[in-house]
Amino acid sequence: MSYQLPPVAWLRAFEAAARHSSFAAAAGELNMTSAAISHQIRSLEKKLGFGLFERLPRGVRLTDMGAAYVPAVRKAFEDLSVATMGIFGSIGDRTLRIRVPISYASLVLVPRLPEFRETYPGIELQLCTTIWGDGLNSESIDVDIRYGDGNWPDQNGNDGGCEKISSEASIVVCSPDHAESLGPGAGLTELCLGNIIEIMGCEGMWDDLMKLNGLHTRQHSAGIKSDTSLIALEYAATGQGAVLVLDAFAQPYLESGRLVQPVDARLPSRQAHYLMRRTGSQHAPEVLLFTEWLLDCFRRDP
Repeated sequence: MSYQLPPVAWLRAFEAAARHSSFAAAAGELNMTSAAISHQIRSLEKKLGFGLFERLPRGVRLTDMGAAYVPAVRKAFEDLSVATMGIFGSIGDRTLRIRVPISYASLVLVPRLPEFRETYPGIELQLCTTIWGDGLNSESIDVDIRYGDGNWPDQNGNDGGCEKISSEASIVVCSPDHAESLGPGAGLTELCLGNIIEIMGCEGMWDDLMKLNGLHTRQHSAGIKSDTSLIALEYAATGQGAVLVLDAFAQPYLESGRLVQPVDARLPSRQAHYLMRRTGSQHAPEVLLFTEWLLDCFRRDP
């Protein structure tokens, strides 16, 4: 098969210049001169028959054709990097620093990490847990996992990449003893009359669930508020009330029998978990491998 491809060196120069919006910065990254970068990109433009950059007084800007081409070029290099490291291994040990909300780390990520460690034993993992999402303002973080709508103020101008990992509905769970105390046939109304465990920042979710099921909202019985889903679930396991929490977070408790799902009610979420790669490390092989592995986890087991 004859691949209709320009020389790889030209494509590398194009991708780096597009990422930096600068021939000089691309030259510094690739250990070349600015003149060599400019020559390679002009050669690429001549071969393709289209201009890829607008030359500005300071820096360069992608044309429409250049902007359409760069995602495919970047993805090709990422796939090659992942395949090379996956098959042949890395050159020396590498460290991957991940910042992740504590509930997601404990209930979703950590149980899956043995698979990653077994597959890529040369990558050392460092986990930094948070309660409320912090900005990508630390040069020591390679990957940031967040929960939200995918748009964060500090993401502006960040070309590291933001990919949706998973989105799921929230469900109601409580201990078997608490479910039994509500009596047979208990529904959402009866649950709200009992103790409610709320998660800070999600106080309106119970009312949304009631409305979704055609029920009138009402004042909930006094309960407890927690700043993390993990603590809310642990408190629910003591039999002190019901909690409305993301399905993925509840699954380990349901599987162990510590909690049960007393009603078949689900509240869809407009938010999701996202993986953000810090600019500067987004093309590191260990970052690409972790990104691909985590996304594949949820393709196999949504």
